[in-house]
Formats: sequence, structure tokens, C-alpha cells
Amino acid sequence: MAVILGFFVSVIYLLVVMSIEKNIDIFQDDLHIKLVGFVIGALIIGITCFYDDVKGAKALVKLAAQIAAGIVLVNCGIRIDYFSLPFFDIPATNTLFYDIFSILWVVGITNAMNLIDGLDGLSTGISIISCLSLLIIFALNDSPLISIILITALCGSLVGFLPYNFNPAKTFIGDTGSNFLGYCLATISIIGIAKTYTAIVIVAPLIVLALPLFDTILSIIRRLIKGKNLKAVIQPDAGHLHHKMLQKGFTQKQAVLIMYAISAVFGMFAIILLDSGIWKALSFAIIIALIIALGYKEFFKTKLLSSEDNEEVENTSQKICEDIENKK
Repeated sequence: MAVILGFFVSVIYLLVVMSIEKNIDIFQDDLHIKLVGFVIGALIIGITCFYDDVKGAKALVKLAAQIAAGIVLVNCGIRIDYFSLPFFDIPATNTLFYDIFSILWVVGITNAMNLIDGLDGLSTGISIISCLSLLIIFALNDSPLISIILITALCGSLVGFLPYNFNPAKTFIGDTGSNFLGYCLATISIIGIAKTYTAIVIVAPLIVLALPLFDTILSIIRRLIKGKNLKAVIQPDAGHLHHKMLQKGFTQKQAVLIMYAISAVFGMFAIILLDSGIWKALSFAIIIALIIALGYKEFFKTKLLSSEDNEEVENTSQKICEDIENKK
């Protein structure tokens, strides 16, 4: 609730001040209607997930709330109007397709942020990195000013919260917070790219949020294979990426910091792709992949040596104990 309050206080303050200074007109392009839709969607998500945090709610109820929020956004004008991909061009006149696509965008990203919220500070830190990456992308893309205001306010509210949420956490973001973060990132990214129709601009926010989205897709596939029915998709498990890292021997802090780094790499890749093109972005990705491979190898080499040293110490201690017993 603190994150949500911090966000809305910042947004209201900025809109009032900038309207007085005539730097923004909230009545232009039906911006006031879009903002009302954004707030209504946030209330739907917030109230449902707050009830879930306090009393507990079924997964289908939360999914219904996410879909309802997406429908409100679309009806208030926050939607992806059109995009063109190679070999895939749906006319702008096919509004039903773009309405459904926009709703799925909101539901998918909202769930992705909720599912990755498994360790202290994980979803908060990844959201901050995503906010900074999207802020740069919006600036490069000459996106609407309102998208920059919203993403900056969200980033600020999270920066204030992270010190209390990082391991060892004093407080937690809960379903209310993680769903709100996903909803905001999904909605603001639509607002930021709404007037541009190139494939790279549409794909950039998805690359920024690739880590939580990838984890969500893997979770769905894993649960379908194990459960062999659609009901299994909404059943929680311990197979997320952060769980795998803990099983590999990383501490909570190490796992979180590594996932921060991966998220930052995806953000930088999206920025380079938008600003400098595919070849420079791929060169950057290859260099990072090599660094990660070498670091991963060194980590397990150090871990193996450490375990051998521990085993040697244990054997020495055991021998000393045996000698003492024999002397007795």
C-alpha cells in the first residue's frame, strides 16, 4: 500500500504542477479519460489483491480482476492500436484483435511480476530496473510525456521501498504490490509505445521484461506437463528460476543480485536495439554471454574447492577426536 500511495501522490503532484505551468494538457487526446481508466483498473487490481493478502482469494478470482482491469483500460483508450511485424500484419481496422492483444498484454505482464515475487526484494528491484530501461526507451522514442511521468513516479516509489524490502526484509510487497507493479508496467508501456507502430518499439518493452515473462512461460509449460490439465497452471510450485538458483547453492542475496544483473542486461539490450540496431545489440549479447559463462564456471570451481576444504577439515577434526578417545 505504501508503494501505491507513493506512486499516486507523485503522479497527482506532477500533473497539478505541470498543468499550472502549462507543460501538459490532460484534456488533450482524451488523456483525462485514459487516466481515469488507469486509476479504475488499479483499484480493481488493488482491492482484489489486498483481499487476497488479508483473507486469501482463489487464483481465478485474481485472474478475473486482471482481465476486468484490462477491459477497463481498453474501453478508456489505453490499447495498442496497430503494429506491423514481418509476415504478420493485422489491419488496424481489426479492433477486436488489438483489444484482445492489449488485454492479454496487461494480464501476462501482471502475472509475470506476481510470479517472480519469490525472494526478498526480487520483484521490487527488477521493477526498478525495468522502469529505468523503459524511461530511456520512452525518451529515445519521443513517447508521450505522461508515460515518462508515470514511469518516473513508479520508479521513485520503489526506490523508497527497496531498502526495507531487500534481504533480510523488514516488510514485503505482497500480492497487492506485485500485481500493481505488473499492472503499471504493462499499462505504462502501452501508453509509451501507443503512437509508434514499428516492430522494434513494440518488442522493446517485452525484452525489458523478458526475465519475468520467461519465468512465467516456463512455469505454465512445466505445470501443464506435470499436471496434464489446465487446472495445474494455477497451482503454485517451487520450480521458478529463483528456486532453481537456491537449489544450485546460491544464497538469497546472490540469487537476487544475479537476477538483477540479468534484468539489467535485457534492459540494456533493448535500449541498444532501439538506438543502434540489431547487430550492435547482438554483439553486446554475445559479450555478456561469454562473461556469464566464464563467471559461472569460476563460481562452481570455487565452490568445489571450498567443499573439498570443508571435507578435509571435517576429516582432520574426526581424526583428532579419535586420537583423544584412544588416549583416554
